[in-house]
Amino acid sequence: DADHFLPDLRVRLSSKPSWRSIPACRMSWNWKMHEMSLAEGVMQLVEDTARREDARRVTLVVLEIGRLSSVEPEALKFCFAAVTRGSIAEGAALEIVDVPGAGWCMACSATVAMAEVFGACPRCGGYQVQATGGTEMRVREIEIE
Repeated sequence: DADHFLPDLRVRLSSKPSWRSIPACRMSWNWKMHEMSLAEGVMQLVEDTARREDARRVTLVVLEIGRLSSVEPEALKFCFAAVTRGSIAEGAALEIVDVPGAGWCMACSATVAMAEVFGACPRCGGYQVQATGGTEMRVREIEIE
């Protein structure tokens, strides 16, 4: 059931400005070259939502992708275009929102920006930095007609 995995997803009916809070999906992934399976997972969520909302067509999908998530946005766009062919989401725009990396340094007790998962703390130079943001991928919004 898609509702279980979708805590903050918003569905917007493009014919009228109507917002409803429906569950959204947070997915953290750490493998390379997995964008096709991610695109298929997103497509499954899109189809489930469109079916539940009795949509004729999906016009927009907005994804939040963290910089530390190991997801290649351009590869994901390519894969999304491939998996939507012949579906209710064919031709839908895919908007990707970049989520910056953030972490907490255990050595200096500071919240810091992170450019890479195992990088040094920009404040103290220590390597005991725990990622606290930017590792996720989630479907934030789906626009339907």
